[in-house]
Amino acid sequence: MTSQQTTKRKPGRVRRAVIAGAVALTLSAGGATAWALDRFVVQHVEISDVSAYQASQAGTAQSGTAESGTTTASSDGTGTKAVTTDTSYTSDSSNISISTVTTGSGDSTVTYYVADVVLDDATALQSAFANDSFGENITETTSAIAEANNAIFAINGDYYGFRDTGIVIRNGVVFRDEGARQGLAFYRDGTVKVYDETSTTAEQLLADGVWNTLSFGPSLLDNGEVASGIEDVEVDTNFGNHSIQGEQPRTAVGIIDENHLVFVVVDGRSPGYSAGVTMTGLAEIMQGLGATTAYNIDGGGSSTMYFNGGLVNNPLGENKERGTSDILYIAG
Repeated sequence: MTSQQTTKRKPGRVRRAVIAGAVALTLSAGGATAWALDRFVVQHVEISDVSAYQASQAGTAQSGTAESGTTTASSDGTGTKAVTTDTSYTSDSSNISISTVTTGSGDSTVTYYVADVVLDDATALQSAFANDSFGENITETTSAIAEANNAIFAINGDYYGFRDTGIVIRNGVVFRDEGARQGLAFYRDGTVKVYDETSTTAEQLLADGVWNTLSFGPSLLDNGEVASGIEDVEVDTNFGNHSIQGEQPRTAVGIIDENHLVFVVVDGRSPGYSAGVTMTGLAEIMQGLGATTAYNIDGGGSSTMYFNGGLVNNPLGENKERGTSDILYIAG
């Protein structure tokens, strides 16, 4: 696999960069300050009611309720009863099992969280946007977005709102068609494939049966083997950001079989609790879990797993979430 570049402008880092340099920018560039704020901080809402827009485009609907507690029974949206424990969820439409893994010792300790998910219908894996709005620099925490959508389980998405490129298809509806990088496509039949965004269109993907896409990367596994060149990938080299090399908090999606997925969130930047992993380390985790295809999505302070009303992981060792623009989730 060849190296690639993507652009991802994270408000947390950018705000710090903008604030730290505000005086210099004002003195030396004048309008540059306003430009930076507009590009990296100010919300640009393109669709203010995504739920209504999706319903008008595809007749999609979200339903179901999630109840808290050690063991609960609730409707899963099909009229049947779902059983929830502290680490699992079982219904006619999905089975979720969450586990915690700790390896190493001292400052080399790594802690990560695994959600093994089996779906009856691939469209049970849905996506939602912060504030139910589509655009740039619109953020909420993973937990807030999950709760607003009655999610029993969720992870952070690809932070689509930090860039203006990529193919964005969510819940069978096209929101952006600007192919730029290696993407991940979830199909209605339960298959999941890594693809080249620049060689197709959103319209063609929909015709082929795509339900959701992610635009980030890189691909971590090729036919079950660790992909070559992943340590050389440069991401976030734009204003106010940095690359993703080294040991970092990370989020990944893996595919074991049709409708059998595995989601991993690795905590990091917290010596003694979790140092984080390299891209190769993340690929090896996914490989060890039995994934044949795996894909890296937004990481750092955004890496978050949510289950049954609360955080599963401990972002940056501070138990505090950073805002993101989107999530993948399963309704309860």
